[in-house]
Amino acid sequence: MSSILEFLSCETPSAWIAAAKNKQDHLLIDHANCEKKAAATAMNLMYRYTTRPELLTKMSQLAREELLHFQQVVEIMAARHIKYIRLGPSRYAAGLRALFNGDEQQRLIDTLIAGAFIEARSCERFAKIGPHLDEELAKFYKSLLKSEARHFEDYLELARLYADQDISARIEEFRQVENRLISSPDENFRFHSGIPSSP
Repeated sequence: MSSILEFLSCETPSAWIAAAKNKQDHLLIDHANCEKKAAATAMNLMYRYTTRPELLTKMSQLAREELLHFQQVVEIMAARHIKYIRLGPSRYAAGLRALFNGDEQQRLIDTLIAGAFIEARSCERFAKIGPHLDEELAKFYKSLLKSEARHFEDYLELARLYADQDISARIEEFRQVENRLISSPDENFRFHSGIPSSP
């Protein structure tokens, strides 16, 4: 966990944790959305970069795990009679994608770096919110920590593998944007949102 905190450079604000405790239905719905999107991202990378065996291996495993997590969240929601309503997208992923540029090779590296930040932040939030939830949810979120940490490492490893130069400066660009997205006021409460602008 220390490597993830070092990578992110900022922790989840206490105001987000307070909001999450009071909006657990929304937390679970958006968590399900995040797992579904993560699986779709992995599948998209597999379809797009068929000549990269390392990527195919890691993303196929990641997609399976994310779909399993999606199924588990949906089952928890059903048991709690939480309707899977539509929630609009958060600004978080869009804010990271806004950094994507360059040719196909650079877009791949940027996609992988963004994936590393998304997975690292997910892991950090599972650890942060877990102790504030009921026993069932706390146990479930704790069970996700290991796989989410591995997903973060896989994305970062692939980004470094496929880059033709050191990507430390590029990672720092993403880190600064990610930090701002997490630390600034946010109108919509989501799993990866910033500081809630309303209770």
